[in-house]
Amino acid sequence: MGTDQAPRGPRPQVIVVGAGFAGMAAVRELRDVDVDVLLLDRDPFNTFQPLLYQVATGGVNPGDITYSLRAFAARFPNTRFRRAAVTGVDTARRRVRLDSGADVGYDYLILCCGVTANFFGIPGAEENARTIYSRRAAIGVRDRVLSNLESVAQGRDGAVEPVVVVVGGGATGVEMAGALAELRNTGLPLAYPELDPQRARVVLVEMADDVLAPFEPGLRRYAADALRERGVDLRLGVAVKEVRRDCVVLSDGECVPSAVTIWATGVRAHDRVSAWGLRQGRGGRIQVEPDMRVVGHSDVFAVGDVAAKVDGAEPQLAQPAIQGGRHAARQIRRLLEGKPTEPFRYRDKGIMATIGRSDAVVQLPGRVRLRGFVAWAGWLGLHILALMSNRNRLATMANLAVRYLTWKRTANVIMGDPP
Repeated sequence: MGTDQAPRGPRPQVIVVGAGFAGMAAVRELRDVDVDVLLLDRDPFNTFQPLLYQVATGGVNPGDITYSLRAFAARFPNTRFRRAAVTGVDTARRRVRLDSGADVGYDYLILCCGVTANFFGIPGAEENARTIYSRRAAIGVRDRVLSNLESVAQGRDGAVEPVVVVVGGGATGVEMAGALAELRNTGLPLAYPELDPQRARVVLVEMADDVLAPFEPGLRRYAADALRERGVDLRLGVAVKEVRRDCVVLSDGECVPSAVTIWATGVRAHDRVSAWGLRQGRGGRIQVEPDMRVVGHSDVFAVGDVAAKVDGAEPQLAQPAIQGGRHAARQIRRLLEGKPTEPFRYRDKGIMATIGRSDAVVQLPGRVRLRGFVAWAGWLGLHILALMSNRNRLATMANLAVRYLTWKRTANVIMGDPP
């Protein structure tokens, strides 16, 4: 304990903390650089987060959107993977402390450890609401929703009415609410003929006056209308005052019954980051210079959702994380070659969100705006291509085909172990 469990060789050692979009991009970019790369993550797999809502609603298997990090590291001769959580960073000694108690030395450090849900101090939110930011959390939501439906359909004592409250009108909240509404509209009449579908409600709460705030007004209105057509009860311009075990109290005083409350609004850095001695800003995000090096530390980079430039933060989306991870790796190459670093310039490739079967909104640079089936087909194709392996792509395609093409006949969803 406390010894260096990974002896450093003659080549510089780069430690990448976090195997999300940013971390994976950094490792790929370092594959032909004369360094040794150690990838650290608390999970043994990478999770494709944009499709976690499909896991939470029984559309795809958890394994469809996860990929072994040891298999990933094996692609690159200069890379190794270790399952570990970083508990401390000693920038003076250039070492990171792992949850095992071991210290590992580095020459360059890339922090891309992601973020967690921000409950904004709202009473009961952290204790009673659920998130879908991890595979484990998405599985928990799926099993809770489906078990609640089963309990209500059988008339079991103590069963809470099948109402799901989604807090947050961003892409995650909209996609989750749309998928739940389709599950209610299409699956319930076949799977639960004894249950009146009108009893199963989906409520989306957003404190702003619109959903999908980053999109232009026309697409926001389109998304809101599409959700209402699917039967989603939109509560716009109202905040959450308290989250209880069986209801959500709104700022206007209404107490909305809730069997499951899903928290999809706001993120912040993990609490452990504050102990690393790095400068932090709003939401606990690590402050970085224009070249993505942490303020005051020339050998430490921070990218992705956990980082924010001192002159303005990038959107907390996949593309800024991917581009940031690549940029950090390229700057390490430049430093090793004796060249000065370059500032990071984010290239906006657009944003998209799906609302449900055959319906999505896409906003691309150059005033390109898409909606409906064309946007949905583009969203679906891009997300399947972005998965890590052909096995993931084929499995996801098969399960989504079942969901979108056969639900009216089979109402088949992927089940797990009931809580």
